[in-house]
Amino acid sequence: MVVIAGCIVRKGNKILMVKEGKKNCYGQWNYPAGHMEEGEKITDTAIRETFEETGCKVKLTGVLPILNDGPAILFKFTADIIEENITFDTNEILDVQWIDIDTIKNMSKEELRAYDINIAYLKALEENKIYPLEIFDDTEYLGK
Repeated sequence: MVVIAGCIVRKGNKILMVKEGKKNCYGQWNYPAGHMEEGEKITDTAIRETFEETGCKVKLTGVLPILNDGPAILFKFTADIIEENITFDTNEILDVQWIDIDTIKNMSKEELRAYDINIAYLKALEENKIYPLEIFDDTEYLGK
């Protein structure tokens, strides 16, 4: 099973988005996100992936509903920007921009990666379906 985590970082009526450079989704916009590494906390994955893809440091503020996309479980966190320093690896990301929410809603399936899922996340955000971070138990259990 693949676990993917990322952030929806909002500033006013805009969301921080990345334009993908990978072959399977080349040129499509997406929220910054990526695969959880072995032994990594899901919350740390979201922060790390957002930083790696945008150069921005964020603080998680909540979690949106968890979704299943075939073999992947998707965790999308809401986050506030702590330090905005947009930089990115041009081998993986083509662009990083703050995009107006209405513009995202009006993107086509060709423009927005995982269209149905990303629109569902946007709808959950607008309906304030944001849950507390305390649902994640970050305790490390040594007696595995």
